[in-house]
Amino acid sequence: MKGDDKHLVVNAIENGTVIDHIPSTSLFAVISILQLEKLNSQMTFGVNLESKKLGSKAIIKVAGKYFENSELNKIALVAPQAKLNIIRNYQVVEKRVVEIPEDEISGIIKCPNPVCITNHEKITTKFHVLSRSDMTVRCNYCEKVINRTQIEIL
Repeated sequence: MKGDDKHLVVNAIENGTVIDHIPSTSLFAVISILQLEKLNSQMTFGVNLESKKLGSKAIIKVAGKYFENSELNKIALVAPQAKLNIIRNYQVVEKRVVEIPEDEISGIIKCPNPVCITNHEKITTKFHVLSRSDMTVRCNYCEKVINRTQIEIL
């Protein structure tokens, strides 16, 4: 078999969502953010796949599930280059890109400030987006400012 003939073959899905161009290191964060462990849908995950853009990427295929934009945009925090394909009858009927929310992010990011009230009481975290380009956010409660490298997903 020639090198050109080697391909990864993953079964196509009839209906559902394919999330591609996820950084390999972010696969499990995306799974957690979308709470895929709670779905009963057939799913396929691939990780450390060859990618010209990312070097190494991950992919998720979820049969029979269409996500809301608000759900998908949450993954922009950990997979800003993710591309989504909506599949119907084995055909891509829509392509989308994820976008970092413009104003605020609730219930996804953990505040790194040990004295923040969100780390001591049952309060949903809320961050205001200061910059989408370098993903800088400010905690609504303690006003701690963090950037992409400091973000910890709940």
